[in-house]
Amino acid sequence: MEKQSMQTEAPHPGTHLPAGYGPQYPPGAFQGPPEQNGFPTPQYGYQGPQGPYAGPQAGFPVPPGGYAGAGPSGFPVQNQPAYNHPGGPGGTPWMPAPPPPLNCPPGLEYLTQIDQILIHQQIELLEVLTGFETNNKYEIKNSLGQRVYFAVEDTDCCTRNCCGAARPFTLRILDNLGREVMTLERPLRCSSCCFPCCLQEIEIQAPPGVPVGYVTQTWHPCLPKFTLQNEKRQDVLKVVGPCVVCSCCSDIDFELKSLDEGSVVGKISKQWSGFVREAFTDADNFGIQFPLDLDVKMKAVMLGACFLIDFMFFEKTGNEEQRAGVWK
Repeated sequence: MEKQSMQTEAPHPGTHLPAGYGPQYPPGAFQGPPEQNGFPTPQYGYQGPQGPYAGPQAGFPVPPGGYAGAGPSGFPVQNQPAYNHPGGPGGTPWMPAPPPPLNCPPGLEYLTQIDQILIHQQIELLEVLTGFETNNKYEIKNSLGQRVYFAVEDTDCCTRNCCGAARPFTLRILDNLGREVMTLERPLRCSSCCFPCCLQEIEIQAPPGVPVGYVTQTWHPCLPKFTLQNEKRQDVLKVVGPCVVCSCCSDIDFELKSLDEGSVVGKISKQWSGFVREAFTDADNFGIQFPLDLDVKMKAVMLGACFLIDFMFFEKTGNEEQRAGVWK
């Protein structure tokens, strides 16, 4: 009787069950030839039970330092895309791609489920130390902090440093797989309100090569005003900024209004980034708010309007600001 009790309490080889934990199958499964006493004979070379796990074996790769292991209990682990643009931090999670709706340009399905966009321009160390203008890079996130897109300026060195903030540029917007889903084209135009025949403009393409809208500057003696147009050059919305575009420990709002300017439906905000960042860099933070049910193409056009506003009013270096009389 005692022998039978001890045999029941012994753990089955290979299961690592604690003593006292009953077997998961009937006792008959342990029966065999008399010389085995209910257990199979260990194979040649068997070194007995192993001790605690000592780490990865030779020949196997070591997990990276940022590996977080399994996710919280009850939630599946979501593998993030392997793509990380060279200019962006790899630790920022990407927004999961929603199913593409009908009549939505490929790559813009992310914008169908959000009513707010956060844009963070990355600080370029070379530009801070030397004043040498480099290509701008931006992270585009949703309100949860998940990265939606990554934007990279594509201009040559001579254009950046000779034309300054008034330079023409091509801005390429990439999704989480590195595909270019939007292209913003800004031609070289006059930067003074004294010449209303050659005001600022930017074209938004989605996918690249297919225009979905335009942002054109509207002449006004005091206010920065812009008109948002669809792919047929028809006016849809307007953006109106403050009389004095000056940031002093507060945000600057450019309101999104209806064509008659009777109602406000959203805004583009230049967010205060702190004294050090504002004084020594031209890396800015923006927030865009729009109705959730706004046409996805017009959401993309608002994104283009934000970049145009950034270059027109907040991209100036210290020397340019002194010449223009505009202080951030």
